[in-house]
Amino acid sequence: MASNASKVALAKEMLETAERNIRSAKQIMDEMAGGKSSSQEKLEKAVAELNSEHDETGQIIEGVFDGQNMIGPNQKTYPVPANYASKSKMIPGDGLKLTIKDDGGFLYKQIAPIERKTIKGILTYEDGQYKVIAEGRAYNVILASVTYFKAEVGDEITLVVPDHGESEWGAIENVIPKINNDKEEELF
Repeated sequence: MASNASKVALAKEMLETAERNIRSAKQIMDEMAGGKSSSQEKLEKAVAELNSEHDETGQIIEGVFDGQNMIGPNQKTYPVPANYASKSKMIPGDGLKLTIKDDGGFLYKQIAPIERKTIKGILTYEDGQYKVIAEGRAYNVILASVTYFKAEVGDEITLVVPDHGESEWGAIENVIPKINNDKEEELF
């Protein structure tokens, strides 16, 4: 029979999962009603504090990564190369500096990563978008990360997400290798 301490721990874990699911459901309902998610509000607040300048190498603009693009001053969107975002394991809220060179080239640099945590989940594909289901919610991931890691639907993924607040996006850190039980049995 399970001890009271293990029952309490199980009940606590179940309550935490239920709370996460309720927060996720509220976020979905808010988005469907045209409202802003808490992650969108935080992103807009960070963007409001940005600036831009010009130096000898070109125009310098600070921005905040939203999961796919950099949002600069006045809510202007700048495309971030998917390979760079994937390789740098950028997540929403990370601060970026964009130098627009005199020849028109874009040069990004990650300057202010936010606090992160790593979680595990399962890779899925729905509505034309790869997602990782983890901790009772779905996180969008960049296609470049999926192809780089040669991940397949159903693979177990380690995902980097913001440590605080909700996020619609995460960055794939790695694919957890599958243990092939058939080969293991052949050894015995």
